[in-house]
Amino acid sequence: MTKKYIMGIDGGSQSSKVVIFDLDGDIVCEGKCALQPMHMQEPGVVEHPNDDLWDSLIVASKEAMDYFPGNKEDIIGLGLCTIRFCRALLKRDGSLAEPVLSWMDARVSKPYEHVNPEVAYVTTTSGYITHRLTGNFVDTAANYQGQWPIDTDTWEWDENPDVMQQLSREMLFDLKMPGDVLGTVTKAAADATGIPEGIPVIATANDKAVEALGSGLLAEKTALVSLGTYIAAMMPGLENPRDTTAFWTNFASTPHQYLYESNGIRRGMWTVSWLKELLGDDIMLKAHQDGHSVEEFLNREAQHVPAGSDGLMTVLDWLAPSDAPYRKGIMIGFDARHGRAHMYRSILEAIALTMKNRVDDMCAELGVPLENLIISGGGSNSTLLMQIFADVFGVPTLRTEVNGSASLGAAICVAVALGIYPTYEAATHKMVRTRDQFQPNQENQTLYHRINQEVYKDITKSTDTILKKAAGIFQ
Repeated sequence: MTKKYIMGIDGGSQSSKVVIFDLDGDIVCEGKCALQPMHMQEPGVVEHPNDDLWDSLIVASKEAMDYFPGNKEDIIGLGLCTIRFCRALLKRDGSLAEPVLSWMDARVSKPYEHVNPEVAYVTTTSGYITHRLTGNFVDTAANYQGQWPIDTDTWEWDENPDVMQQLSREMLFDLKMPGDVLGTVTKAAADATGIPEGIPVIATANDKAVEALGSGLLAEKTALVSLGTYIAAMMPGLENPRDTTAFWTNFASTPHQYLYESNGIRRGMWTVSWLKELLGDDIMLKAHQDGHSVEEFLNREAQHVPAGSDGLMTVLDWLAPSDAPYRKGIMIGFDARHGRAHMYRSILEAIALTMKNRVDDMCAELGVPLENLIISGGGSNSTLLMQIFADVFGVPTLRTEVNGSASLGAAICVAVALGIYPTYEAATHKMVRTRDQFQPNQENQTLYHRINQEVYKDITKSTDTILKKAAGIFQ
């Protein structure tokens, strides 16, 4: 029997990635293209320049197809996953009327205002890319969270005029459920991307939900921490609770199921990139001479720093929360012992400690004990960070073989939609594999618990007073 393959598209905040899998979930080849720097002409405006989401997908797709060793005819489907909480404004023909608004743009947190007469459709990034691939004005229902007129119980449009506000039903795409066929790849899209013409494009969900599926997050009492530009923790559920405080309810990649998502860290792993750039060319040269990437070099150095970073603590408000705009990033506790390895480890510990408190709050509100932890995203490649998470959380902590799991989650949706596997559980069992698991170090766990309970958990109560005063001086 001829071997078959599935494409998974992961349109992220920093890059577009196209991965081709076999039906066992093994990566056959992939292509990747970094996104351009955001347009930020004025405070609150954050836009993807030009047609960057589509243009980067073209580059990534062509690269993946160039490396594909099989026959194009054996690629049986494509799963599409893109950034959530963005807004795409389209003309009548489906082309962009304006640049796509990033999830960081202040306008996406407010209801749509119809000020541009060229705008005929308002959709998500998945809706826009679906149209570019298929020519259809359809989208997954599971990427509409935030300022959208959707009924989160039925996963359908709520056409109440008070809810629709300045939108009309004609401006919104038709909705499909995860696992539904959105259309097939057109000749124009195939010519542009190299993706085979005529293969079905399958609906998935928002990027965090698809990542959760690709990480194997299906069991109760298990949480996933997704390490990205925005770091969040998720747990699966069947209900759609309202008026929660420690978490909110997101659509899952499995139809009519949900993900409970904790409060997170804005510019989470971005802070690690910030430190690397701050350290400059010297660290890049030393890493190159040592035969490692900068991340690997810093991880090797930081392994020799004791748990707790000799008292250096970091507060990760490099991008202030909307309810406390005066907050800033903080490193506190410096003395003569501290160097770049302490700074690096302190950031990693801050990520784990912050998410520990976020997950504890979510579990307490849900009434669910945490027994296992999964870590996904590029940061999970760090053995040091994995062990820090295990020590801080005090539970077995694992990472999967495919750590960029959104593309695999998209492929799982295709496999179920096309009947390769009968259920999401069966597909996940077959296609998601554990890479390794980390057990807590009891001594470090005890130390982190004391740091958190006595200092870190309430650290902003002390620093907020100073930062509020500073905000009146520094803008």
